[in-house]
Amino acid sequence: MIAMLALLTAPLSLGQEADAESAAGTAVVPQSTTPNADSTVIYDADFFAQYNLVTANDMLERIPGLDLNNIGAALGDRGLGTGGNLLINGQRVAGKSNSTKGQLSRIPANEVQRIEIIRDTSGALNVRGASEVINIVLAAAQSRSTTTLKLVNRLNHDDTFETGGSVGWANQTGNLTALVNLDLRPNYENRDYREVRLNPNGEQLGTLFETNIRDQDVFTFSTNLGYKSERHRTQLNLQYREGSYPRPIRRDFVDFTDVSAIKSVEKELVDNEQSNWEVGGDYEFSFDSGSRLSLLLLANNKIRDSVRERFEADPAAEPLSKELFIDSMLERGEFIVQGNYNFPLTSNQSMRVGLERADTQVDSSLLLGSASGTEPPSENYGGLPPVPSSSNLGMRVQEIRYEGFLFHNWVLSEHSSLESSVVYEISEISQSGTVNKVRDFQYWRPSMDYRYNITEAFQIRATVQRYVEQLPFSLFATTTNEEDRDRDILAGNPEIEPETSWYYDVEVEYRLPDDGGVLSSKFTYAEIDNHIGRINATTDPSEPLSAMGNVGPARTWAWSNQASLRLTPLNLPSAVVTATLDLYDSEITDPFLGTKQRIDERGRAKLEFRHDMAEHGFSYGFDYNYPFLGGYYDIDIVTITRNDPPNRLNAFVQKVWFDDWTFRLESDNTLDASRCRTRQRFDGSTIDGSLALIQDSCSSRYRRLTLSVQTNF
Repeated sequence: MIAMLALLTAPLSLGQEADAESAAGTAVVPQSTTPNADSTVIYDADFFAQYNLVTANDMLERIPGLDLNNIGAALGDRGLGTGGNLLINGQRVAGKSNSTKGQLSRIPANEVQRIEIIRDTSGALNVRGASEVINIVLAAAQSRSTTTLKLVNRLNHDDTFETGGSVGWANQTGNLTALVNLDLRPNYENRDYREVRLNPNGEQLGTLFETNIRDQDVFTFSTNLGYKSERHRTQLNLQYREGSYPRPIRRDFVDFTDVSAIKSVEKELVDNEQSNWEVGGDYEFSFDSGSRLSLLLLANNKIRDSVRERFEADPAAEPLSKELFIDSMLERGEFIVQGNYNFPLTSNQSMRVGLERADTQVDSSLLLGSASGTEPPSENYGGLPPVPSSSNLGMRVQEIRYEGFLFHNWVLSEHSSLESSVVYEISEISQSGTVNKVRDFQYWRPSMDYRYNITEAFQIRATVQRYVEQLPFSLFATTTNEEDRDRDILAGNPEIEPETSWYYDVEVEYRLPDDGGVLSSKFTYAEIDNHIGRINATTDPSEPLSAMGNVGPARTWAWSNQASLRLTPLNLPSAVVTATLDLYDSEITDPFLGTKQRIDERGRAKLEFRHDMAEHGFSYGFDYNYPFLGGYYDIDIVTITRNDPPNRLNAFVQKVWFDDWTFRLESDNTLDASRCRTRQRFDGSTIDGSLALIQDSCSSRYRRLTLSVQTNF
């Protein structure tokens, strides 16, 4: 409390005027980092000079109160929409896989002029709906070129050693800019799974030990090309990613009987093909009146194919006999075009109108072969008898969606602003193959976002929004089950409809003087009309079956609190401690049990610490995540599962040597924490069946160490 009072009574710094690159349009560049008259907070490049940083991402890590996991968060499943919270030179990037966030680790720190944290709504922004928008403003130069090099070495708990790295080139010649990056990211994982099987009386029936290995390296090529003049801005973004990998799995079972322990082995060989490409571009023209016209285009393609073969045998038996074959294919393509027109209405009002068209197509198939099948064996099913009732020989889903939107920004006074919007969405979803069906959807999505600045540093935000969840096409047809080894597939539901809801939230934020830190508290309440969860899809009473579907109305609450403080009272101004406390609650009537249940976890606490000793070129820190108040439940037609997320501790030490080489050692999952669950299986169904088996299990990928070396030249 004494430390907080000391921070609150520290004097404010004065500022100086900003140039026209500011996305908010009226920002003032402080000599330090004090909020200005429109509550925008600006960090000049001089602020970061002491740290000898390599990328723009490194710069954001030094700003209190920012959650890097939520900066540049992924867009919706389909379309570009208008949301986002990250800009570069006031522009969003026409990309999803190749997003603005992905550029943060490619932009050299020495090319950043300043970082703006825009806390008010503004008609000048190219994104909407975020509490704060981060704008990375690059320095103007006639010619410059920087190469960024990063080498990565990782040691896993099973002594598997991986190497990877990236090389990026940033160049500016006159009005032309280019970012080119090659990245090879090691993504190996060896996850152990331990399970004890119990009968309803708690007596042990058996054990299971599983080793699940993901042997993956992800290769990514990306480039961002841009041109900017006084009135014209244009960008072209390209990305290709390849991440195919094998996943060998071995399970060792021990079943206890009255006289002995019986051992058995189960092996799976899974080949995964993963690749995607994306091309995006945008063009913006600025008029003398202050109006702006922009056009964004995006095309992408993603492939996710896997072939799983399961073999079972007594440990002494060779060769193992094939019991299961699953060939799952998914290819998705998307083409999006969006137009926007921003224009001022008066000196304190502006409007934005736009239209987006998105064409999304998904082709999928699922071939299931089982040794217990009654059909003749087929090579297309791995040499096993096919299971026609569970196979999806081919399904095609296409959605043509139009989204028209209108945003109105109004500066009500020198202290307050209001952004109101209405979005009208119309779509047609057609299915062919297993099911032939065409459905039309229409939705209105209004919202209001009010900001009031009690002082330059103290702000209250209130938002009301109608939200429509986008439907994953994978829910429409039969798919492979990756969560339950005893149930190979998940049923599809061609009748499922989008989840709609009303969201209400109020947030209070106070930024301490002289960049002393940030205090914030946010309360969110949501009323969901037709929550998507598991429903009863049984057609044969002897084979209970569930699918994802619209369960009914639900309600959720969330209270999020954060204090991110510099330890200046302890004479450690370059040390920042961040404490976060999130509390959740929810309510829905479960369709199987008929009782009130939660649909999410209950709470989470997080503690982060970072200390930069700039004079020694040394940094260290940690983040600790702790879920509490008893996990969450997943209720299905034949199972009830309690999931308990792990508490996780990550730590790092970092040192700059040879003037501009940054060496960083990270420890991931330092405590070897496990993710645990307790699954109850029923004879018949959870509706009227009796408890037959309890599976008590935990899994962990254990600790892994990563050493990286990074520099610019």
